[in-house]
Amino acid sequence: MVSSLKPVDRPVALGDQVYRTLRGNLRDGLLEPGQRLTEVDLATRMGVSRTPVREALGRLASEGLIVVQGRSYVVPTMSDAEIDEIYALRALLEPEALRVIAGRHPGPRLLAGIRRALQASRGAHKAGDKHAFMSANAAFRSAWLALVPNRRLVHAIDLYSDHVRYLRALTLEDAAVRALVLAGLTRILAALAAGDGEAAASAMRDHLAAAKRCYTAAAQAARVAAC
Repeated sequence: MVSSLKPVDRPVALGDQVYRTLRGNLRDGLLEPGQRLTEVDLATRMGVSRTPVREALGRLASEGLIVVQGRSYVVPTMSDAEIDEIYALRALLEPEALRVIAGRHPGPRLLAGIRRALQASRGAHKAGDKHAFMSANAAFRSAWLALVPNRRLVHAIDLYSDHVRYLRALTLEDAAVRALVLAGLTRILAALAAGDGEAAASAMRDHLAAAKRCYTAAAQAARVAAC
């Protein structure tokens, strides 16, 4: 009798790797609003052929994270109305997701990734490192999203969060804003650790409202400076 064989691990397709790398760069603010993206340039910089880059750019465009402009792509700048719409959606989705997580009473083991990300955020804030803070903030989000049992909900939250990723680059240079973000993340973690669904949902609603206020103030200041 032939024993069962262990399945062969399939390597991640190159197109998926390029997609994840570009999406991560967008999330971390390394690709900025208005920046032009071309297959040739990205393929050269990433050391791959144009085909996986083309596939990745097409996926990002279909998700609205970049837009087609002629024969290339551009990282979009969103209007105030678009920002309002996305924050309204996030306010519907994210508090409910945290309510569900808290209701499952996650223990220290499940919350360990969130705690590590919060500690990394504190370290980056103390060092005044905006990009490290953004990366840690993204890790915090990924850690709690991993605890959401509804995968469709996770996909929607992840997508709409990435649509406003460049707002973080606009606001997180300000130490006061980073401190405000840290306070919000700390409150969210405390509510999850306590298994308090209503407190977790309330903490996320307040966190999103504060983020939107910070962006609005920064955007207005940028417009005045440009005049």
